[in-house]
Amino acid sequence: MKTLSKLFKRLAYVILTILGILVLIYFGFSIKWMNNTSDIEALLGEVAPSLLIDGNSLRDLNKNGILDVYENPNESIHDRVENLISQMTIEEKSGAMFINMIGVNEDGSIMEHPNFSDPFSFLMGSSLEKLVIKKMNHFNIRASYDKDKMLSWYNAIQKVAERSRLGIPITIASDPRHGVPETFGASIYTPYFSKWPSALGMGATRDSLLVYEHAKIVREEYKALGIRVALGPMADIATEPRWARINGTFGEDAELNSKLITAYINGIQGDSIDVNSVAAMVKHFPGSGPLDNGKDSHFPPGIQSYRGNNFEHHLKPFEAAFKAGVSSVMPFYSIPKGITSEDVGAGYNKDVITGLLRERYNFKGIICTDWAIISDLEPLGIKFKPASAHGVEKLDTNERLVKIITAGVDMIGGESLSLELAELIKSGKIDESRIDESLRRIMDQKFRLGIFDSPYLNSEALNSLNNPESISKGIEAQKKSLVLLKNIKNFLPLQKRTKVFLHGFDTSPSSELEVTSLENAEVIIAKVKTPNEGVESEYIMEKLMGGGTLDFSKEVIEELLPLFNSKPTILVMNLQRSAVLTKIEGLSKAIIADFDVDEKIILELIQGNFSPTGKLPIELPSSIKAVEEQIEDLPFDSKNPLYKFGHGLSYRNKKD
Repeated sequence: MKTLSKLFKRLAYVILTILGILVLIYFGFSIKWMNNTSDIEALLGEVAPSLLIDGNSLRDLNKNGILDVYENPNESIHDRVENLISQMTIEEKSGAMFINMIGVNEDGSIMEHPNFSDPFSFLMGSSLEKLVIKKMNHFNIRASYDKDKMLSWYNAIQKVAERSRLGIPITIASDPRHGVPETFGASIYTPYFSKWPSALGMGATRDSLLVYEHAKIVREEYKALGIRVALGPMADIATEPRWARINGTFGEDAELNSKLITAYINGIQGDSIDVNSVAAMVKHFPGSGPLDNGKDSHFPPGIQSYRGNNFEHHLKPFEAAFKAGVSSVMPFYSIPKGITSEDVGAGYNKDVITGLLRERYNFKGIICTDWAIISDLEPLGIKFKPASAHGVEKLDTNERLVKIITAGVDMIGGESLSLELAELIKSGKIDESRIDESLRRIMDQKFRLGIFDSPYLNSEALNSLNNPESISKGIEAQKKSLVLLKNIKNFLPLQKRTKVFLHGFDTSPSSELEVTSLENAEVIIAKVKTPNEGVESEYIMEKLMGGGTLDFSKEVIEELLPLFNSKPTILVMNLQRSAVLTKIEGLSKAIIADFDVDEKIILELIQGNFSPTGKLPIELPSSIKAVEEQIEDLPFDSKNPLYKFGHGLSYRNKKD
């Protein structure tokens, strides 16, 4: 016992020592950050004065006392863009070529340096440095603080932009924010937005009109916070069931995906990009669905081999997006092995960027790389994510920049290398006229969105939030997304007074579903999550993303089997991707596929308050062997699937 006590004391000492060192490091960095903040703030200019022109008050963004063409809303967008570019320095041009994350303080102030209250901020760095020193004016945000604070932050950052030399306003982008779960992930929980099922759940509705209405609501709710670019939708076809990001897609069928992609883009952008739009950035071209072995290409090796020779099939939803007039495209991280003249990731691949997008599809909009394809993300030495520099690992930072720009990319995501790019332009390694080509597309979008002429928000902008009609539509979509996979002898809906025991639910029980102890229950309702054991990795992000086998672990099965054998059981399967249900499927009286739906709505379905209408948007395989034998780029090729694509039952009759 004494030995064990000494061991714990030593362990506690080591932990405290490490924490002390981290605090000292943070304290040292804080002093440096505060000094840098003071230096940076000193570089800011004055707020743009107003000019009275023909009775109208217009901002003199470059503070030269006259109304320049780019400042004049009565001039054509083409002329405004050309006038602006002609006035930009190389550093300003370089800054506009990047989009990266930016932090938000909880009180609505600008995050001048990282802080422990927001651990994610250590990935973001200094907001002021990016704005003032690196001259960036495109950012994506993950914060979802109080809506009034978010509005205050947005106006504060636009005020800093106004004080820059040319007063170029900020464009804010975001990943999806309309999900139900409050957990950390690709979707950002935002409490005052309407709640919808995952994209995979929207695929289960098969309802293009509902998707269109969803996108219109997303547009208005995004605009309320100043978000003018949506980092989506995902047009990837989910043909590889092991991929960890399937829940961000509309499913496995190219035709259904194409129909829903069209509806979403029409809804969020409108008929054309204008002051009422949120610009969509469709991703991940030419389709991340068929990743080799399902391994996500944020991480090496990042290869898609197309063993089924089905590359063209994965282009179909993107073709629908182009036809719908999508504003921007994000290429995937992967190497399309054997498809192009060199095996490099799409962001570096001239055959993909110029050959496919510009020449084959005549795409005129912005092409923006996925995040962090040049630099490792290692804040304070912590390995978060490696650079997704697939196929160009031996190139240094400057060589990677040159290759990306040469490939034809307009914007570089998740990077802040504007000073490095400026030096490459000055040295002649990148032609300035090539940068101007991209700037024409970038600034054209900013002008069309109206950000130059109306960059600020007032409190009335928040009126579109917590809208009862929007909330009701989200509930309708959640209901329509639920899929009844199995219902032995019309076991569902339950009799009204059935005593049930809930397992795996977070929701407080409904008064109509009397929840008792397991011993007194007549039926068990067990909510089970998709297997997500993850993969061994030195990178934190790869561990957070999960993935791995689609089979339940031994520990999970040992927990579930006694439960399922004890009472008649209803399985609620939360599907983030495919799952092998074979070991528990036979023990279930009924199975419901759930796509991140509010648990109270699931219980309403079980009670018979509404009838299920959803159809399965992906196959559910019968075994791990079937998963391993299927070919990544082919849809519907799992041998003897447990449940096929499109499967979905309804209630034949309701019980009293």
